[in-house]
This record gives sequence, structure tokens and C-alpha cells, in this order.
Amino acid sequence: MHRIAVLDDYQSVAAQFCDWSTVPGPVQVVEFHDSVAGEDALAARLEPFDVVVAMRERTEFRRGLLERLPNLRLLVTTGMRNAALDVAAAHELGITVCGTGASAEATVELTWGLILATLRHIPREDASMRAGGWQQTLGGDLAGARLGVVGLGRLGSRVATIGQAFGMDVVAWSQNLTDERAAEVGVRRVERDELFATSDVVTVHLLLSRRTRGLVGADDLGRMKPTAVLVNTSRGPIVQEQALLDALHEGRIAGAGLDVHDTEPLPRDHPLRSAPRTVLTPHLGYVTRGTFEVFYREVVEDVAAWVAGAPVRVLQP
Repeated sequence: MHRIAVLDDYQSVAAQFCDWSTVPGPVQVVEFHDSVAGEDALAARLEPFDVVVAMRERTEFRRGLLERLPNLRLLVTTGMRNAALDVAAAHELGITVCGTGASAEATVELTWGLILATLRHIPREDASMRAGGWQQTLGGDLAGARLGVVGLGRLGSRVATIGQAFGMDVVAWSQNLTDERAAEVGVRRVERDELFATSDVVTVHLLLSRRTRGLVGADDLGRMKPTAVLVNTSRGPIVQEQALLDALHEGRIAGAGLDVHDTEPLPRDHPLRSAPRTVLTPHLGYVTRGTFEVFYREVVEDVAAWVAGAPVRVLQP
């Protein structure tokens, strides 16, 4: 019998999307609805399982943990890229690592939800209405404003296109962005200083790496207009957290819409939870029914193929 652990099923929905009857032979599936921090606790929880299903980067699998899971033979992640997995160590230990397809559209859509909610103060006005109030804020405009896209890859390009549909002037910057690539998307490449100094909305769409960790700091935030907002749906550590908190508390930017955080789940007493002019979501970018249908269907396909000795979607180190 194969014992399968499905991790970090926060909404208790994995069972709705997984048809484990397609896996050859008997299986025992356990869904875990919470996150466990610390190598000791994770090793104790996962030791009995030979198959583990990871939801994106919610749980880290570094060499130290993998070495403490002698029964583990298959590690499946949703998506085909997961910075929380030490894929090279897994291969060395004889653990197959595979992934699934994914869609970028859900994160693009949430980005615009955060932009609108932050600029138009939607959460605050909703709370005011429920408390009996009426018209507490003055919102910003999109038409005629400048959208600064930091990172013009697959997601950033889609965000830029939607910005143009709103009638925005769209500019972009990243370390490797060329004028030619920007022109392909129909936007203009500018230097980093100009993007932060002139944009009314700055939105971050970069992969987290050694080069991008802490990339957006106090200098960048200090260049932003006091009427501008920052939105981050990529990874929390790309933006220096304390620098952002300082800018918000000192009123140097108009607001921030954040779906990603340095520590996830965000601790209950974290200062971001009480920071002014923020719209916070709990890393919902990919958390949609359509995305989960793809994730979990292909998770089961991967497990079934592995059990049957058929090819699987192997992640390379």
C-alpha cells in the first residue's frame, strides 16, 4: 500500500479535486490542513509516507529534512517550479520529484484586484458601510496614470496589457529587460529610478532569487510619489519588509497591496497586520478553483504514472 500525504490543504478542498481511484493498487491518503514549521516536526509527521504532495512553496524540503524521510520515494509539487524544494538533494537520495501544469491568469487577475482595492480603498469603505458610514476616502484614478511594472515576464506582460486597457501609460524595468522586449509588449523600458519616481502604481513580477531578494528597498520607496501605491503578488522577500513598513507608517506612499509575505502564514502579531493603508491577502494568487482543478488532477496523474512505472513530469535540479 502506498501512503500519500497531501500537505497544506488550508481550505480542506484537496479531496474534492483528487480521484485517487485511478492510482493502481491500494493507497492511503492523509490530507493535512495546517502548516508545520521546523524540521523535527515535519520529519515526525512525514516519516511514514512514501509519497508527499506539496502545494507550491508552503513547505520547504531541504536536504536535512529529506535525509530524515527514509520512506519517501515520490515528491510531487503543484507547478513545475518550486524554490522551496532541494531537487538536487532529492535526486541524490533516490527521490523522484515531479510537478504539474499551472496557469498564470489567476495571479494576474488578483494583481488587478489588489491594485483597485488599494487605490480605491475598497476594504476601508466596505467596513465603513457596514458600520453605518458613508464616503470616507478619496480614490486614485487609473486612466491617464502611469503603471510601473517591475519584471516583464509571463505575468508582468499580462498585467501590462491590462493596464493599457485601463488607459494607463505603462513602463517597465528589470535587470535584464531590453528596449526590444518591452516594445514587443507595447510598453516602454525606463531606468529603475524613473519607474519608481514617476509611476502611480508600481507592481512587482519577478522570480525570487539571490539577485532579487531585497531588491526593492528604502531608496526605491523613497523615490515614489506620496500618492503612489505598491503591489506585490510575486514573493514577499523581493521587497524589504521594514523599509515598506517605515514608508507606510510615515505616509511616504499612499498604500500597498500585498499577497505575499516574508513569513507565510503571516504570524498573528505581525506588524503588517496593523500597518496603515494596506490591503492584505494570504497568498491567494494561484488559489482558484480552476487552478486547483489543474493542480490536483495532474498530481493524481503523476502519482498514478509513478506507481505504474510510466513517465512522469520530472523536475530537474
